[in-house]
Order: sequence, then C-alpha cells, then structure tokens
Amino acid sequence: MAEVTITGWDTRDVRFPTSLDKTGSDAMNAAGDYSAAYCILKTDSPFSGHGMVVLPPLSSFKSLTNLLSLLQTFTIGRGNDIVCKAIDNVADRIKGRTLSSLVANWGQTWRYLVSDSQLRWIGPEKGVIHLALGAVVNAIWDLWAKTLDKPVWRIVADMSPEEFVRCIDFRYITDAITPDEAVQMLRAEEEGKKKRLQDALDSRAVPAYTTSAGWLGYGEDKMKGLLEETLSKGYRHFKLKVGTSIEADKRRLTIARSVIGYDKGNILMVDANQVWSVPEAIEYMQHLKEFKPWFIEEPTSPDDILGHKAIRDALRPHGIGVATGEMCQNRVIFKQLLASGAIDVCQIDACRMGGVNEVLAVLLMAKKFNVPIVPHSGGVGLPEYTQHLSTIDYVCVSGKLSVLEYVDHLHEHFNHPAVIKDGYYQTPQEPGYSVEMKPESMDLFSFPGGEKGWWKSAEAKPILEGEKI
Repeated sequence: MAEVTITGWDTRDVRFPTSLDKTGSDAMNAAGDYSAAYCILKTDSPFSGHGMVVLPPLSSFKSLTNLLSLLQTFTIGRGNDIVCKAIDNVADRIKGRTLSSLVANWGQTWRYLVSDSQLRWIGPEKGVIHLALGAVVNAIWDLWAKTLDKPVWRIVADMSPEEFVRCIDFRYITDAITPDEAVQMLRAEEEGKKKRLQDALDSRAVPAYTTSAGWLGYGEDKMKGLLEETLSKGYRHFKLKVGTSIEADKRRLTIARSVIGYDKGNILMVDANQVWSVPEAIEYMQHLKEFKPWFIEEPTSPDDILGHKAIRDALRPHGIGVATGEMCQNRVIFKQLLASGAIDVCQIDACRMGGVNEVLAVLLMAKKFNVPIVPHSGGVGLPEYTQHLSTIDYVCVSGKLSVLEYVDHLHEHFNHPAVIKDGYYQTPQEPGYSVEMKPESMDLFSFPGGEKGWWKSAEAKPILEGEKI
C-alpha cells in the first residue's frame, strides 16, 4: 500500500425531501427527509486508474487527482447540520496521520478516536458524537479500500482471524466475548469459507427483503400495487409498518396476506418504530398474531433490554420473534440484548454505531449467541453500506444466509447504487464502501443550498414553513 497522508476533510449537509410523498413514514416518524451528513477525507497522494471519487466542485479540494474518501452518516433532516459539526471535531483527530498508521492496528485507532475526553463527555460512544465517529471511521475504510483496489467487504474477507479481531476494541464486551474466543470462532468458520466467498462473487450471498410497500403514509392501493410488483421481482420477505391503530393495521395486513399468501413460502414482518410501552406491545401484537409475522421490529424503547426480553417471552408461544437494532447506540447495548436473550433478530446499523469496526464486534457476539444478523437498511445510502456488512457476516462470521432490507428509492443519486436481481443483492465489486453520491445530486440537494438548489425553490416551502413534526 502506497503511503497516504490525510491532509484535511470537508463536510456536506445533503437532504432529500421524502416527507412530501411520505416515503420512510412510520408510526413514530411521520415526515422524515432522508438526509446524509458527509465526511470527505482529502489526501496528498494521486492514484492512477482507481480510487477516484467524482466530487462536487469544492474550492478547498487541491485537485481531483487526489485520492478522496466520501462517506456519510444518515439522519432524517433537522439535526443534520449538528452531525456535520460533530464530524468536524472527530475528523480533526486524524488530520496529518498516515493511512498506514491508522489501519496497522485498527482496534487501537478506534479507541483513539473515541478518547478525546471533551468529545467523549457528550457521548460517551452514543448519540450525535457517535454518528460522527461512524462517518469518519467509515471514510477511513473507504479510503483504505480504494488504495487496495478492493470493496470493503473483500478487505475483511481476505483477513486472517487474527487480523479481523485486531480491528475491534473489546473494551466493555469481554464478559460476552474475548479476543481469543473470537479468533477461535472465526477459525471454525474457515472450513467452507472458500465456497461462501464464491457465493459472494456470484452475488448469491445476501438475499433481499423489501420495505418499499410498507410505509404508513402510502395508501392501500399503492401498498397493494407495490407488494404485487416486488413479489413479481423475486422477493420473498416483506415488511410493513404498524402502530397507528389496530383496525388500520388489520386492514393493511389483510391486503398484504392476500397478495403474498400464507403458504407460498413468503414471509411477513412488522415494524412499530418504538411507539409502544412494554404492556402495550404485548397486548397490541395479540391482535396481529393471526397474520403470522416472523417478527415485530422495535416494539418499544431501543434502550430497554428488559422490556424487549419481556415482549419476546410473551410472544414466543405465538411464534412471533422480536427484532431491534437500528437505534441501538453501541456494542454495549447489543451485548445486553444478545446475552440476555432479549431478541431473535439482530439489526445492526451501518451509521448508528461507530463504523465498520464496532459492527464487526456485534457480528461476533451475534454469532456466539446464535442470533441472525438482519441489518437495518431503510434509508438513503444504507443499502449501499449494509450490503458489505451482510456479505462479511455470511462469508466470515456466521456462515449462514440471512436477509437484508432493501428500499427502492434514492439509489439514482449514487455512483455505485445497490442492485437487486432475482431477489439477491449484487455483491459490490468496485473499490470502496459504495456510498459515493453524484456531484449533481449533492449540489442540488445540499442544505441550505445555493440559489439554484432545491431547498431555495418554491417546492421546498411546504417543508421549510410547515409544521415541524
């Protein structure tokens, strides 16, 4: 790997007006504008033939012959500017560092990045500062992948068990899994890894499930049409949002089952997005058990380990599992959910946690406690990210096929969008972490944007001047 020095960074606040058509709407989040807070790392080293990221014309870039890394974290609108400011503070810790020094011992680097005591105070390792950490950490992975001419998933797949484990900061989780134990688990999965790697190369490592029909803001006719469309494309897993009222949910789930059936090998999941207390979740799901969902996602507060355990125990006799993770702050919360037997499905998020490294820790813990990984992927750029993480889980860690959420919107803004074919994610082969936005999209939807930007147009006024909900 040629030596590369990080000379600086830029941040961009990019927001898409999805609240206008209710894409992404659920029982808790009625009007989200899917948004990206971008961290753009700049370096001093030109690379020929690979690793180029086509970027918007930012005057602070020295030239487009420099290797750049552009990675995002995900929000739903307001607050994106706060995350961008937090990125500035975290990224400053790697200015002037060489890439080789950062990746030589990734676990130490990760701990260094969370160890600024004044920044740590407003976490620690959670909230806005952790979202910013994830963006910076993922940007380093993207940069590293481009220098190696590999996609991120392949870097990890090519690691030895010992190299994999050195990527992780095990502080706070050794009561659940130790580095030595992790190495032994990964060694045990070496048998069969060659075949799984070939599955990945053949794009048969990550089956997709769809949420595209399930948004609560969609009418019943639109929902039915989207279910029929996705079923015809080879999907076999379908997720719908619930939680507004029992009557409305029953109508929508009845329509869903009329399309996908009960005995055709199709799977239904439901997602409440945290709207219930523990007793409410248990009672509410009694009314929906006739629809035989695989799991109820986020039935209550994402921080309530005991609550998830109580819900899981109550719903187990009905064959309904419990899933959560998209709002889990860090590996410590996941440790408790997994070790206590509180969840049936582990939904890692590429942006909520502290980047690839912390995700690897959760993959290992989920493997130990025999809980499948089904990442949260319902947001702008998240399918592009999580296809790498699900591939890593299958090839390196669990050795078992799972499923990965796919939402069919906003992919047209990316240079290397996630692609589904015959119900499977097409494994990314381009160098990097796949979240590179087209310059014209970034310019058009930057916030607050220039005079020709979307957010200065008349179309934006209903959002900017309307009720904040």
